[in-house]
Amino acid sequence: MRSTRPEHKRWSVLSAPLVRTSLWLLGIALVCVWLADLQIRSTAPWSELARFGRGLIQPDFATFDTAIVALTRTLAFAFTGVGAAAVLGMGLALIFHYRVVRIFCAFVRSIHELFWALIFLQFFGLHPITGVLAIALPYAATFGRVYSEILEEGDRGAVEALSAHSGLISIFWYARVPDLWAHLTSYTSYRFECGMRSSAVLGFVGMPTLGFYLESSYAEGQYGEVGMILLIFLITIGSLRLWLRPKLVVLYLLAAPFLLGAGLPIVWGNATRFFTVDIIPSPLRNGEGVAGLASWLGDLLLYQALPGIGTTLVLTQIALVGTGIVALLTFPLISRLFVDRFRQVPGHGLLIIGRSVPEYLLAYILLQLWGPSMLPAAVALVIHNGAIIGHLIGRQSSTLRLRPDVVGGFNCYTYEVVPRLYRSFLSFLLYRWEIIMRETAILGILGITTLGFYVDSAIQELRFDRALVLIFITALLNIGVDSLARTIRWQLRLRTTPAKLEAV
Repeated sequence: MRSTRPEHKRWSVLSAPLVRTSLWLLGIALVCVWLADLQIRSTAPWSELARFGRGLIQPDFATFDTAIVALTRTLAFAFTGVGAAAVLGMGLALIFHYRVVRIFCAFVRSIHELFWALIFLQFFGLHPITGVLAIALPYAATFGRVYSEILEEGDRGAVEALSAHSGLISIFWYARVPDLWAHLTSYTSYRFECGMRSSAVLGFVGMPTLGFYLESSYAEGQYGEVGMILLIFLITIGSLRLWLRPKLVVLYLLAAPFLLGAGLPIVWGNATRFFTVDIIPSPLRNGEGVAGLASWLGDLLLYQALPGIGTTLVLTQIALVGTGIVALLTFPLISRLFVDRFRQVPGHGLLIIGRSVPEYLLAYILLQLWGPSMLPAAVALVIHNGAIIGHLIGRQSSTLRLRPDVVGGFNCYTYEVVPRLYRSFLSFLLYRWEIIMRETAILGILGITTLGFYVDSAIQELRFDRALVLIFITALLNIGVDSLARTIRWQLRLRTTPAKLEAV
Protein backbone atom coordinates (compact mmCIF):
# COMPACT_ATOMS: atom_id res chain seq x y z
CA MET A 1 0.00 0.00 0.00
CA ARG A 2 1.25 3.47 -0.88
CA SER A 3 2.47 5.41 2.13
CA THR A 4 0.42 8.40 3.19
CA ARG A 5 2.95 9.69 5.67
CA PRO A 6 3.77 13.41 5.43
CA GLU A 7 7.42 12.65 4.64
CA HIS A 8 6.35 10.64 1.60
CA LYS A 9 4.57 13.67 0.23
CA ARG A 10 7.53 15.89 1.00
CA TRP A 11 10.15 13.67 -0.61
CA SER A 12 7.95 13.09 -3.67
CA VAL A 13 8.99 16.61 -4.69
CA LEU A 14 12.40 15.12 -5.53
CA SER A 15 11.68 13.33 -8.78
CA ALA A 16 13.94 10.61 -10.15
CA PRO A 17 15.57 12.93 -12.77
CA LEU A 18 16.29 15.45 -9.99
CA VAL A 19 17.97 12.80 -7.85
CA ARG A 20 19.91 11.39 -10.82
CA THR A 21 21.20 14.84 -11.76
CA SER A 22 22.34 15.49 -8.19
CA LEU A 23 24.08 12.12 -7.97
CA TRP A 24 25.81 12.69 -11.31
CA LEU A 25 27.14 16.04 -10.13
CA LEU A 26 28.28 14.49 -6.84
CA GLY A 27 29.93 11.53 -8.59
CA ILE A 28 31.81 13.74 -11.03
CA ALA A 29 32.99 15.94 -8.17
CA LEU A 30 34.33 12.92 -6.24
CA VAL A 31 36.32 11.83 -9.30
CA CYS A 32 37.65 15.38 -9.60
CA VAL A 33 38.73 15.34 -5.93
CA TRP A 34 40.79 12.23 -6.70
CA LEU A 35 42.39 14.02 -9.69
CA ALA A 36 42.97 17.35 -7.94
CA ASP A 37 46.00 18.62 -6.05
CA LEU A 38 44.49 19.59 -2.68
CA GLN A 39 47.57 19.55 -0.47
CA ILE A 40 48.81 22.12 2.04
CA ARG A 41 52.41 22.92 1.13
CA SER A 42 53.22 25.70 3.57
CA THR A 43 55.93 24.79 6.08
CA ALA A 44 54.07 26.35 9.01
CA PRO A 45 50.47 26.92 7.87
CA TRP A 46 48.87 27.08 11.31
CA SER A 47 51.31 29.57 12.81
CA GLU A 48 50.93 31.79 9.77
CA LEU A 49 47.16 31.42 9.99
CA ALA A 50 47.32 32.41 13.66
CA ARG A 51 49.29 35.57 12.78
CA PHE A 52 46.74 36.40 10.12
CA GLY A 53 43.89 35.78 12.57
CA ARG A 54 45.48 38.17 15.08
CA GLY A 55 45.66 40.78 12.34
CA LEU A 56 41.93 40.40 11.70
CA ILE A 57 41.09 40.61 15.42
CA GLN A 58 43.45 43.53 16.04
CA PRO A 59 43.39 45.66 12.86
CA ASP A 60 46.03 48.34 12.51
CA PHE A 61 44.53 51.75 11.67
CA ALA A 62 47.86 53.56 11.26
CA THR A 63 47.30 53.86 7.50
CA PHE A 64 43.56 54.50 7.77
CA ASP A 65 43.76 57.65 5.61
CA THR A 66 45.35 55.66 2.76
CA ALA A 67 42.69 52.98 3.05
CA ILE A 68 39.91 55.60 2.86
CA VAL A 69 41.41 57.02 -0.34
CA ALA A 70 41.55 53.48 -1.76
CA LEU A 71 37.94 52.87 -0.70
CA THR A 72 36.89 56.10 -2.44
CA ARG A 73 38.62 54.95 -5.63
CA THR A 74 36.99 51.52 -5.30
CA LEU A 75 33.54 53.10 -5.04
CA ALA A 76 34.33 55.49 -7.90
CA PHE A 77 35.27 52.66 -10.25
CA ALA A 78 32.19 50.70 -9.22
CA PHE A 79 29.77 53.60 -9.72
CA THR A 80 31.31 54.69 -13.02
CA GLY A 81 31.63 51.19 -14.45
CA VAL A 82 28.25 49.89 -13.32
CA GLY A 83 26.52 53.17 -14.23
CA ALA A 84 27.90 53.06 -17.77
CA ALA A 85 27.04 49.36 -17.99
CA ALA A 86 23.43 49.98 -16.92
CA VAL A 87 22.95 52.60 -19.65
CA LEU A 88 24.51 50.37 -22.31
CA GLY A 89 22.55 47.39 -20.98
CA MET A 90 19.27 49.26 -21.43
CA GLY A 91 20.18 49.88 -25.05
CA LEU A 92 21.14 46.24 -25.58
CA ALA A 93 17.87 45.09 -23.98
CA LEU A 94 15.93 46.91 -26.72
CA ILE A 95 17.63 44.87 -29.44
CA PHE A 96 18.35 41.70 -27.49
CA HIS A 97 15.87 39.75 -29.64
CA TYR A 98 18.40 39.81 -32.49
CA ARG A 99 20.53 36.66 -32.52
CA VAL A 100 23.76 38.53 -33.24
CA VAL A 101 23.22 40.70 -30.15
CA ARG A 102 22.57 37.67 -27.95
CA ILE A 103 25.72 35.95 -29.23
CA PHE A 104 27.77 39.12 -28.75
CA CYS A 105 26.53 39.56 -25.16
CA ALA A 106 27.09 35.89 -24.32
CA PHE A 107 30.69 36.12 -25.51
CA VAL A 108 31.47 39.43 -23.79
CA ARG A 109 30.04 38.47 -20.40
CA SER A 110 31.80 35.09 -20.45
CA ILE A 111 35.17 36.86 -20.15
CA HIS A 112 36.04 37.86 -16.58
CA GLU A 113 36.63 41.51 -15.65
CA LEU A 114 40.28 40.80 -14.82
CA PHE A 115 40.87 39.37 -18.30
CA TRP A 116 39.36 42.52 -19.79
CA ALA A 117 41.59 44.59 -17.49
CA LEU A 118 44.68 42.71 -18.65
CA ILE A 119 43.70 43.38 -22.28
CA PHE A 120 42.98 47.08 -21.78
CA LEU A 121 46.22 47.51 -19.82
CA GLN A 122 48.18 46.80 -22.97
CA PHE A 123 46.99 49.89 -24.80
CA PHE A 124 45.54 52.19 -22.12
CA GLY A 125 48.09 51.38 -19.42
CA LEU A 126 47.39 52.24 -15.76
CA HIS A 127 44.73 54.77 -16.68
CA PRO A 128 41.27 54.93 -15.04
CA ILE A 129 39.62 54.07 -18.36
CA THR A 130 41.19 50.60 -18.08
CA GLY A 131 39.33 49.82 -14.85
CA VAL A 132 36.07 51.45 -15.96
CA LEU A 133 35.93 49.53 -19.24
CA ALA A 134 36.93 46.27 -17.54
CA ILE A 135 33.79 46.54 -15.40
CA ALA A 136 31.46 48.26 -17.87
CA LEU A 137 31.89 45.92 -20.83
CA PRO A 138 30.99 42.52 -19.28
CA TYR A 139 28.43 44.11 -16.96
CA ALA A 140 26.69 45.80 -19.91
CA ALA A 141 26.30 42.42 -21.61
CA THR A 142 24.88 40.96 -18.41
CA PHE A 143 22.52 43.89 -17.95
CA GLY A 144 21.32 43.53 -21.53
CA ARG A 145 20.39 39.90 -20.97
CA VAL A 146 18.72 40.36 -17.57
CA TYR A 147 16.92 43.59 -18.47
CA SER A 148 15.50 41.93 -21.58
CA GLU A 149 14.25 38.97 -19.51
CA ILE A 150 12.60 41.35 -17.01
CA LEU A 151 10.92 43.22 -19.86
CA GLU A 152 9.70 40.00 -21.48
CA GLU A 153 8.06 38.83 -18.26
CA GLY A 154 6.28 42.15 -17.63
CA ASP A 155 2.67 43.04 -18.36
CA ARG A 156 2.23 44.28 -21.95
CA GLY A 157 -1.15 45.87 -21.36
CA ALA A 158 0.25 49.42 -21.42
CA VAL A 159 2.10 48.72 -24.68
CA GLU A 160 -1.01 47.42 -26.39
CA ALA A 161 -2.91 50.54 -25.34
CA LEU A 162 -0.47 52.84 -27.17
CA SER A 163 -0.81 53.98 -30.74
CA ALA A 164 0.61 51.67 -33.38
CA HIS A 165 2.79 54.56 -34.58
CA SER A 166 4.59 54.93 -31.25
CA GLY A 167 8.35 54.69 -31.48
CA LEU A 168 10.46 51.98 -29.86
CA ILE A 169 12.12 54.39 -27.41
CA SER A 170 8.80 55.93 -26.38
CA ILE A 171 7.24 52.52 -25.80
CA PHE A 172 10.23 51.43 -23.79
CA TRP A 173 10.41 54.44 -21.44
CA TYR A 174 6.72 55.27 -21.07
CA ALA A 175 4.99 51.87 -21.24
CA ARG A 176 7.52 49.27 -20.13
CA VAL A 177 9.98 50.81 -17.67
CA PRO A 178 7.49 52.42 -15.20
CA ASP A 179 5.77 49.10 -14.45
CA LEU A 180 9.05 47.23 -14.08
CA TRP A 181 11.10 49.96 -12.42
CA ALA A 182 11.26 48.20 -9.03
CA HIS A 183 12.62 44.98 -10.62
CA LEU A 184 15.13 46.88 -12.74
CA THR A 185 16.46 48.95 -9.83
CA SER A 186 16.61 45.92 -7.54
CA TYR A 187 18.79 44.00 -9.97
CA THR A 188 20.94 47.06 -10.70
CA SER A 189 21.55 47.47 -6.97
CA TYR A 190 22.65 43.85 -6.75
CA ARG A 191 25.03 44.31 -9.69
CA PHE A 192 26.51 47.37 -7.98
CA GLU A 193 27.46 45.18 -5.01
CA CYS A 194 29.12 42.82 -7.50
CA GLY A 195 30.79 45.83 -9.10
CA MET A 196 32.31 46.82 -5.75
CA ARG A 197 33.90 43.39 -5.47
CA SER A 198 35.16 43.59 -9.05
CA SER A 199 36.52 47.08 -8.43
CA ALA A 200 38.41 45.93 -5.35
CA VAL A 201 39.94 42.99 -7.22
CA LEU A 202 41.16 45.30 -10.02
CA GLY A 203 43.78 46.44 -7.53
CA PHE A 204 45.62 43.17 -8.15
CA VAL A 205 46.44 44.32 -11.70
CA GLY A 206 47.56 47.79 -10.63
CA MET A 207 44.40 49.89 -10.29
CA PRO A 208 44.53 52.07 -7.11
CA THR A 209 41.65 50.27 -5.36
CA LEU A 210 41.54 48.37 -2.07
CA GLY A 211 42.97 45.21 -3.65
CA PHE A 212 46.20 47.01 -4.55
CA TYR A 213 46.86 48.11 -0.96
CA LEU A 214 45.74 44.79 0.47
CA GLU A 215 48.21 42.93 -1.75
CA SER A 216 51.01 45.32 -0.75
CA SER A 217 50.26 45.01 2.96
CA TYR A 218 50.03 41.24 2.76
CA ALA A 219 53.34 40.95 0.86
CA GLU A 220 55.01 42.94 3.64
CA GLY A 221 53.46 40.77 6.36
CA GLN A 222 51.42 43.68 7.74
CA TYR A 223 48.43 41.56 8.74
CA GLY A 224 47.01 44.31 10.93
CA GLU A 225 46.72 46.55 7.87
CA VAL A 226 45.14 43.67 5.94
CA GLY A 227 42.58 43.27 8.72
CA MET A 228 41.84 47.00 8.61
CA ILE A 229 41.31 46.98 4.84
CA LEU A 230 39.04 43.94 4.98
CA LEU A 231 37.05 45.44 7.86
CA ILE A 232 36.48 48.69 5.96
CA PHE A 233 35.38 46.79 2.84
CA LEU A 234 32.99 44.53 4.75
CA ILE A 235 31.44 47.45 6.65
CA THR A 236 30.95 49.32 3.39
CA ILE A 237 29.14 46.42 1.73
CA GLY A 238 27.25 45.48 4.88
CA SER A 239 25.88 49.02 5.22
CA LEU A 240 24.95 49.30 1.54
CA ARG A 241 21.25 49.77 2.28
CA LEU A 242 21.98 52.67 4.60
CA TRP A 243 23.95 54.86 2.18
CA LEU A 244 22.90 53.64 -1.29
CA ARG A 245 19.65 55.61 -1.29
CA PRO A 246 17.80 56.33 -4.57
CA LYS A 247 17.92 60.09 -4.00
CA LEU A 248 21.71 60.00 -3.61
CA VAL A 249 22.54 57.70 -6.54
CA VAL A 250 22.53 60.54 -9.09
CA LEU A 251 24.94 62.52 -6.90
CA TYR A 252 27.23 59.49 -6.57
CA LEU A 253 27.20 58.91 -10.34
CA LEU A 254 28.05 62.55 -11.08
CA ALA A 255 30.90 62.64 -8.55
CA ALA A 256 32.41 59.20 -9.31
CA PRO A 257 34.30 60.05 -12.56
CA PHE A 258 36.10 62.89 -10.77
CA LEU A 259 37.30 60.56 -8.00
CA LEU A 260 38.96 57.95 -10.22
CA GLY A 261 42.37 59.61 -10.13
CA ALA A 262 44.55 60.71 -13.03
CA GLY A 263 46.62 57.62 -13.70
CA LEU A 264 49.38 57.49 -16.29
CA PRO A 265 49.01 59.16 -19.70
CA ILE A 266 47.65 56.99 -22.51
CA VAL A 267 50.17 56.16 -25.23
CA TRP A 268 47.95 55.74 -28.26
CA GLY A 269 50.80 54.21 -30.24
CA ASN A 270 50.53 51.16 -27.98
CA ALA A 271 46.88 50.76 -28.94
CA THR A 272 47.74 50.93 -32.64
CA ARG A 273 50.52 48.39 -32.23
CA PHE A 274 48.27 46.08 -30.19
CA PHE A 275 45.65 45.81 -32.94
CA THR A 276 47.98 45.83 -35.94
CA VAL A 277 50.92 43.76 -34.66
CA ASP A 278 50.66 42.23 -31.19
CA ILE A 279 47.49 40.18 -31.64
CA ILE A 280 48.44 38.86 -35.08
CA PRO A 281 49.63 35.22 -34.65
CA SER A 282 53.41 35.15 -34.78
CA PRO A 283 53.61 32.67 -37.73
CA LEU A 284 51.63 35.14 -39.87
CA ARG A 285 53.81 38.04 -38.73
CA ASN A 286 56.95 36.08 -39.58
CA GLY A 287 55.70 34.94 -42.98
CA GLU A 288 55.45 31.23 -42.10
CA GLY A 289 52.01 30.92 -43.71
CA VAL A 290 49.20 28.49 -42.97
CA ALA A 291 51.53 25.56 -42.20
CA GLY A 292 53.32 27.54 -39.52
CA LEU A 293 50.01 28.78 -38.12
CA ALA A 294 48.68 25.21 -37.83
CA SER A 295 51.81 24.06 -35.97
CA TRP A 296 51.70 27.11 -33.67
CA LEU A 297 48.03 26.59 -32.89
CA GLY A 298 48.52 22.84 -32.32
CA ASP A 299 51.30 23.41 -29.79
CA LEU A 300 49.22 26.06 -28.03
CA LEU A 301 46.24 23.74 -27.74
CA LEU A 302 48.26 20.69 -26.69
CA TYR A 303 50.61 22.21 -24.12
CA GLN A 304 48.54 25.06 -22.69
CA ALA A 305 44.84 25.05 -23.62
CA LEU A 306 44.10 21.39 -22.90
CA PRO A 307 45.94 21.24 -19.54
CA GLY A 308 44.30 24.54 -18.57
CA ILE A 309 40.85 23.29 -19.56
CA GLY A 310 41.38 20.10 -17.57
CA THR A 311 42.38 21.91 -14.39
CA THR A 312 39.59 24.47 -14.82
CA LEU A 313 36.94 21.76 -15.20
CA VAL A 314 38.26 19.73 -12.25
CA LEU A 315 38.34 22.73 -9.92
CA THR A 316 34.96 23.97 -11.14
CA GLN A 317 33.18 20.69 -10.41
CA ILE A 318 34.72 20.42 -6.93
CA ALA A 319 33.70 24.00 -6.16
CA LEU A 320 30.19 23.49 -7.58
CA VAL A 321 29.35 20.54 -5.34
CA GLY A 322 31.18 22.09 -2.38
CA THR A 323 29.07 25.22 -2.87
CA GLY A 324 25.90 23.14 -2.71
CA ILE A 325 26.99 21.39 0.48
CA VAL A 326 27.90 24.67 2.21
CA ALA A 327 24.60 26.26 1.13
CA LEU A 328 22.55 23.36 2.53
CA LEU A 329 24.47 23.44 5.79
CA THR A 330 24.33 27.21 6.33
CA PHE A 331 20.85 28.28 5.28
CA PRO A 332 19.27 27.12 8.62
CA LEU A 333 21.45 29.72 10.37
CA ILE A 334 19.19 32.50 9.03
CA SER A 335 15.88 30.64 8.75
CA ARG A 336 13.02 31.44 11.13
CA LEU A 337 12.12 27.73 11.00
CA PHE A 338 15.25 26.82 12.96
CA VAL A 339 16.42 29.88 14.91
CA ASP A 340 14.68 32.93 16.34
CA ARG A 341 15.35 36.46 15.14
CA PHE A 342 18.00 37.15 17.79
CA ARG A 343 20.01 34.01 16.98
CA GLN A 344 19.83 34.75 13.24
CA VAL A 345 22.17 37.72 13.67
CA PRO A 346 25.44 35.69 13.82
CA GLY A 347 24.29 33.60 10.87
CA HIS A 348 23.53 36.68 8.79
CA GLY A 349 26.92 38.13 9.73
CA LEU A 350 28.71 34.95 8.71
CA LEU A 351 26.97 34.78 5.33
CA ILE A 352 27.51 38.49 4.68
CA ILE A 353 31.24 38.06 5.23
CA GLY A 354 31.31 34.96 3.03
CA ARG A 355 29.52 36.53 0.08
CA SER A 356 31.13 39.98 0.39
CA VAL A 357 34.78 38.93 0.20
CA PRO A 358 35.64 38.32 -3.49
CA GLU A 359 36.79 34.81 -4.36
CA TYR A 360 40.00 36.14 -5.89
CA LEU A 361 40.92 38.07 -2.75
CA LEU A 362 40.13 35.14 -0.46
CA ALA A 363 42.06 32.72 -2.68
CA TYR A 364 45.05 35.06 -2.63
CA ILE A 365 45.05 35.13 1.17
CA LEU A 366 44.68 31.35 1.51
CA LEU A 367 47.37 30.76 -1.10
CA GLN A 368 49.88 32.70 0.98
CA LEU A 369 48.89 30.73 4.08
CA TRP A 370 48.70 27.20 2.64
CA GLY A 371 51.09 27.29 -0.29
CA PRO A 372 50.53 26.62 -4.01
CA SER A 373 47.82 24.03 -4.73
CA MET A 374 44.20 23.89 -5.84
CA LEU A 375 42.97 23.83 -2.23
CA PRO A 376 43.00 27.62 -1.59
CA ALA A 377 41.06 28.25 -4.80
CA ALA A 378 38.52 25.51 -4.05
CA VAL A 379 37.91 26.77 -0.50
CA ALA A 380 37.58 30.38 -1.67
CA LEU A 381 35.05 29.46 -4.37
CA VAL A 382 33.05 27.26 -2.01
CA ILE A 383 32.87 29.86 0.79
CA HIS A 384 31.82 32.75 -1.46
CA ASN A 385 29.28 30.95 -3.64
CA GLY A 386 27.98 28.79 -0.78
CA ALA A 387 27.27 31.93 1.25
CA ILE A 388 25.36 33.48 -1.66
CA ILE A 389 23.12 30.46 -2.23
CA GLY A 390 22.78 29.82 1.51
CA HIS A 391 21.50 33.38 1.92
CA LEU A 392 18.96 32.99 -0.91
CA ILE A 393 17.69 29.61 0.28
CA GLY A 394 17.56 30.77 3.89
CA ARG A 395 15.32 33.68 2.90
CA GLN A 396 13.05 31.35 0.95
CA SER A 397 12.80 28.88 3.81
CA SER A 398 11.48 31.64 6.07
CA THR A 399 8.45 32.02 3.76
CA LEU A 400 7.39 28.36 3.99
CA ARG A 401 4.21 27.42 5.86
CA LEU A 402 4.52 24.27 7.95
CA ARG A 403 1.90 22.28 9.86
CA PRO A 404 1.31 23.40 13.45
CA ASP A 405 2.30 19.94 14.71
CA VAL A 406 5.45 19.68 12.61
CA VAL A 407 8.45 18.01 14.23
CA GLY A 408 11.47 20.19 14.90
CA GLY A 409 15.22 19.92 14.56
CA PHE A 410 16.91 17.52 12.16
CA ASN A 411 13.69 15.76 11.11
CA CYS A 412 12.13 19.08 10.16
CA TYR A 413 15.23 19.93 8.13
CA THR A 414 15.37 16.62 6.25
CA TYR A 415 11.69 15.76 5.79
CA GLU A 416 9.91 19.10 5.72
CA VAL A 417 12.21 21.90 4.54
CA VAL A 418 14.90 20.54 2.22
CA PRO A 419 12.48 18.63 -0.06
CA ARG A 420 10.42 21.80 -0.55
CA LEU A 421 13.47 23.92 -1.30
CA TYR A 422 15.54 21.46 -3.28
CA ARG A 423 14.29 22.42 -6.74
CA SER A 424 15.00 26.10 -6.20
CA PHE A 425 18.32 25.21 -4.51
CA LEU A 426 19.43 23.19 -7.54
CA SER A 427 18.28 25.96 -9.87
CA PHE A 428 20.39 28.53 -7.99
CA LEU A 429 23.35 26.13 -8.05
CA LEU A 430 23.10 25.65 -11.81
CA TYR A 431 22.83 29.42 -12.27
CA ARG A 432 26.15 29.78 -10.41
CA TRP A 433 27.87 27.04 -12.47
CA GLU A 434 29.06 29.37 -15.24
CA ILE A 435 30.02 32.05 -12.71
CA ILE A 436 32.09 29.53 -10.74
CA MET A 437 33.87 28.50 -13.94
CA ARG A 438 34.66 32.12 -14.84
CA GLU A 439 36.15 32.66 -11.38
CA THR A 440 38.04 29.36 -11.57
CA ALA A 441 39.68 30.41 -14.83
CA ILE A 442 40.75 33.81 -13.50
CA LEU A 443 42.26 32.33 -10.32
CA GLY A 444 45.04 31.01 -12.57
CA ILE A 445 46.61 34.47 -12.33
CA LEU A 446 47.51 33.51 -8.74
CA GLY A 447 49.56 30.56 -9.98
CA ILE A 448 46.97 27.76 -10.10
CA THR A 449 47.24 26.08 -13.50
CA THR A 450 43.77 26.90 -14.79
CA LEU A 451 43.34 28.70 -18.11
CA GLY A 452 44.04 32.03 -16.43
CA PHE A 453 47.56 30.85 -15.55
CA TYR A 454 48.45 30.40 -19.21
CA VAL A 455 46.74 33.65 -20.19
CA ASP A 456 48.71 35.59 -17.58
CA SER A 457 51.96 33.85 -18.57
CA ALA A 458 51.42 34.75 -22.22
CA ILE A 459 50.78 38.39 -21.31
CA GLN A 460 53.85 38.51 -19.06
CA GLU A 461 55.89 37.22 -22.01
CA LEU A 462 54.26 39.84 -24.31
CA ARG A 463 52.75 37.06 -26.43
CA PHE A 464 49.37 38.71 -26.82
CA ASP A 465 48.44 36.55 -29.80
CA ARG A 466 48.57 33.47 -27.58
CA ALA A 467 46.77 35.25 -24.74
CA LEU A 468 43.81 36.21 -26.94
CA VAL A 469 43.44 32.67 -28.28
CA LEU A 470 43.39 31.31 -24.71
CA ILE A 471 40.89 33.98 -23.61
CA PHE A 472 38.70 33.03 -26.59
CA ILE A 473 38.85 29.37 -25.52
CA THR A 474 37.95 30.40 -21.96
CA ALA A 475 34.91 32.29 -23.27
CA LEU A 476 33.76 29.30 -25.33
CA LEU A 477 34.14 27.01 -22.32
CA ASN A 478 32.03 29.34 -20.18
CA ILE A 479 29.37 29.61 -22.88
CA GLY A 480 29.28 25.81 -23.16
CA VAL A 481 28.80 25.33 -19.42
CA ASP A 482 26.12 28.03 -19.33
CA SER A 483 24.26 26.32 -22.19
CA LEU A 484 24.50 22.94 -20.43
CA ALA A 485 23.16 24.43 -17.19
CA ARG A 486 20.27 26.05 -19.08
CA THR A 487 19.44 22.74 -20.74
CA ILE A 488 19.42 20.90 -17.41
CA ARG A 489 17.23 23.56 -15.80
CA TRP A 490 14.79 23.37 -18.72
CA GLN A 491 14.63 19.56 -18.74
CA LEU A 492 14.09 19.42 -14.98
CA ARG A 493 11.70 22.41 -15.12
CA LEU A 494 13.59 24.04 -12.30
CA ARG A 495 12.64 27.40 -10.86
CA THR A 496 14.06 29.65 -8.21
CA THR A 497 10.89 29.66 -6.08
CA PRO A 498 10.28 26.81 -3.62
CA ALA A 499 7.79 24.06 -4.36
CA LYS A 500 4.37 24.88 -2.95
CA LEU A 501 3.12 22.00 -0.87
CA GLU A 502 0.15 22.58 1.38
CA ALA A 503 0.53 21.51 5.00
CA VAL A 504 -1.25 18.26 5.79
